Amino acid sequence: MSNISFNIFVKPILFILGLAGTIWMVLWIETVRPSDFGFYKDIFQRESIIESRSSYPLRKTGEPLTEEEMDMARIAWKYFINNFQHETGFTNSVDKYHSTTLWDLSSSLFATVSAFELGIIEKGELHYRVEKTLQSLSSIQLYNDHLPNKVYNTINLNMSTYDNRPTDAGVGWSSMDIGRFLNFCTRLIHNYPEFTSHVNRVINHWDLSQAIEDGELIGIGLSFKDGREMRVQEGKLGYEEYCAKGFQSMLYDVSNAMKYTDFIKFVNVHGEQIAVDSREVKYHPAYNYVVSDPYILDGLERGFDINSLELGYRIFRAQKKHYEKTGIVTAVGESHIDTVPYFVYNSIYVNGKTWHCVSESGDDANEFKSLSTAAAIGWAYLFDDDYADLLKKTVKDLYEPNLGFYGGIFDKDGRTNTAITANVNAMVLQALNYKKYGPILKSTRK
Repeated sequence: MSNISFNIFVKPILFILGLAGTIWMVLWIETVRPSDFGFYKDIFQRESIIESRSSYPLRKTGEPLTEEEMDMARIAWKYFINNFQHETGFTNSVDKYHSTTLWDLSSSLFATVSAFELGIIEKGELHYRVEKTLQSLSSIQLYNDHLPNKVYNTINLNMSTYDNRPTDAGVGWSSMDIGRFLNFCTRLIHNYPEFTSHVNRVINHWDLSQAIEDGELIGIGLSFKDGREMRVQEGKLGYEEYCAKGFQSMLYDVSNAMKYTDFIKFVNVHGEQIAVDSREVKYHPAYNYVVSDPYILDGLERGFDINSLELGYRIFRAQKKHYEKTGIVTAVGESHIDTVPYFVYNSIYVNGKTWHCVSESGDDANEFKSLSTAAAIGWAYLFDDDYADLLKKTVKDLYEPNLGFYGGIFDKDGRTNTAITANVNAMVLQALNYKKYGPILKSTRK
């Protein structure tokens, strides 16, 4: 009788416990990085070899711009003429909307230096604009007195919410935005050492150590549910490494954030093995968007490294193949749009889905899939093939002469996305500057 009871009750319980333990172990392994296992890391390595090819069709740099390209540069610069606030030195993120983030300010600063190097503005205007911006950044109110708030009003420099309402407490900081700004600082010190003291005053005003923990980038946000402050690891594959390079240039230890292979997996998209961050939103409080932007910026601003070149080229090729299969000219990225929800991530992959567009909250936004002007221009000047030429041809006339370049073209009906932003117009200027000089840390500006 006791044996029967054992078989009936105990063995099923042991089986269930064993199964639960196995499931827990699998889920746990999926949430850690292989390097956490030290000597035994190779046992847990997950598709982590990034196989480079022998050659890439990189577009030649060091070339003069055509008159058409100079016209493009002048039109893009119109945005920064219209949206620069002379009292504060801050530039609107979106045309006539008095709000900005540190990411968008960085775009504006990159655009300003590019405009000077392309001969659109004089050195005096370069100094005036850059110094004014850095002066404000060295004195603005900080979130918790540590680091820049995620959003500021460009007129009065008050901390604000994303819908530009003033807030005394702030809404947190973004280590991604800070990393982008540090990439600009690297560019400035490298090419214009006379600005070094201005950069130092900004850096000394901020406590950058707060944005790093165990070699990772840390951001602070507020919970959508109760407004509670959350301190979280920030950045997914592509963005994480690009932004970490800014911190690395300032000699901060971001070694874990720099590892492309720690959370990598590969997804087959039109025959291309696209690299995807394995940290899905169900385990981590951020979406793993695969978009063009971080790879394009890495190539234009710093010059590709061996991993970003291969991973970026795969993303370019997947979009080229998508065009060949669908007839839709494709260059996807994060984009402001001219209607609610106003900002979307048009992704090759996100949260288990390919060719999926979502809002910042993760809601479906597929009706707003679009060709991104910024992504199209970026790819067009990085790679040299027929599809890159088609991308440029499709968007090069997508502008209002006195305002700047529009955001793109909606896939659904071919309508122009009439949002005009700092990021798009900065990309035009940076890409044209790249053609003339090459990546910023591998050439000398004159």
